[in-house]
Amino acid sequence: MPVQTNDRPIGILLTNLGTPASPSQADIRRFLAEFLGDPRVIDWNRLLWLPMLYGYVLTTRPTRAAEAYRKIWTDEGSPLLVHAQRQAAAVRQRLNEILTAPVQLQLGMRYGEPSLTDALQQLCDAGCDRILLLPLYPQYSTTTTATTFDKVAELFAGMQEQPALRSITRYCEEPAYIDALADSVRRHWQEHGRSQRLLMSFHGIPQRYADNGDPYPDDCETTARLLAERLQLEPDAWLLSYQSRFGREPWLQPYTDDTLAQWARDGVESVDVICPGFSADCLETLEEIELDYHELFTQQGGQYLSYVPALNDDAAHIDMLARLVEREIAGWT
Repeated sequence: MPVQTNDRPIGILLTNLGTPASPSQADIRRFLAEFLGDPRVIDWNRLLWLPMLYGYVLTTRPTRAAEAYRKIWTDEGSPLLVHAQRQAAAVRQRLNEILTAPVQLQLGMRYGEPSLTDALQQLCDAGCDRILLLPLYPQYSTTTTATTFDKVAELFAGMQEQPALRSITRYCEEPAYIDALADSVRRHWQEHGRSQRLLMSFHGIPQRYADNGDPYPDDCETTARLLAERLQLEPDAWLLSYQSRFGREPWLQPYTDDTLAQWARDGVESVDVICPGFSADCLETLEEIELDYHELFTQQGGQYLSYVPALNDDAAHIDMLARLVEREIAGWT
């Protein structure tokens, strides 16, 4: 008998964290309520956390956050969303070049717009009965990857006929990802000169989450070690650190801000900072690293801090993501 083939398109659901719709306090408050209300992000007792969230955090934090967002907001909108849209368009084009099977790719954010709900509905409306979920988090964490899986599972639970689903959980040690990072550092050195040290700064999570089994720090250490090896860095020429801590409990260490301040006091004059865990530039890279931590470093006696941009829609990054998709949908094609 002839082999039956499925000529329906394969759906690719590309996801990232999300962003406020504008730098206004109202939009930021709405975004933070969804983000910080997620028990995967803040796992405190709901009876204690939600009154604190709505009674204090959402009445104070949006003011500071609005000021930070206004510093980086562009004419096109939020940098994270702008880069994510370019990534989606570029991956879609690359997939059409390397695949013979038809594909549909949609971008959905875990929080905010465009939503995962709308993106998934668009894939289903296009006839996709097989969907690959690709969160743009190289390192797995319960606070990012797992909560995305949770949301997609919730959306699937409301369907009468569910598509087949595959998921990419991480790509922290993919050779092409490490190569793309290393090439971006080398290009930065060629254009701006090479600083005395390279700091690899990852977004932090509470230490307690790691103690409870979140593999995130292991993934970060894997990426940092492989990148240092690819760049042939001496042990004293680089360090892994964690940024963006929130609240008073201990987070993963060493902290990026403390490290930069100590290096400056120790006489380190110049530092390059790369954030390998961010697939696209956003508030945490453009405002926290490039602006705030640059100021911190120079105030403590350092001379020069240079930020190495995220991979964004770099051609090598796009090809790596497309090849990941090609590998993970093997059998469907």
